Amino acid sequence: MYTVIFGRPGCPYCVRAKELAEKLKNERDDFDYRYVDIQAEGISKEDLSKTVGKTVETVPQIFIDEKHIGGCTDFEAYAKENLNLYK
Repeated sequence: MYTVIFGRPGCPYCVRAKELAEKLKNERDDFDYRYVDIQAEGISKEDLSKTVGKTVETVPQIFIDEKHIGGCTDFEAYAKENLNLYK
């Protein structure tokens, strides 16, 4: 399972999503992730909107195995429901 998190510096939800991904990586053999700093990479919200297929207003935007999951709270719910993660 490979997760990509698109976020930006100074975003508390991006930090939370990254921390959750790190926890999952440490606890599971089948989980890895990549964090993409959209500012450093020059990715705009318009670019993300094209990838997601709908207008993106916020970050993080999270994909698991190339499937759009949503933002941080969506990722937390997904992890709890599908990855047996309890905070």
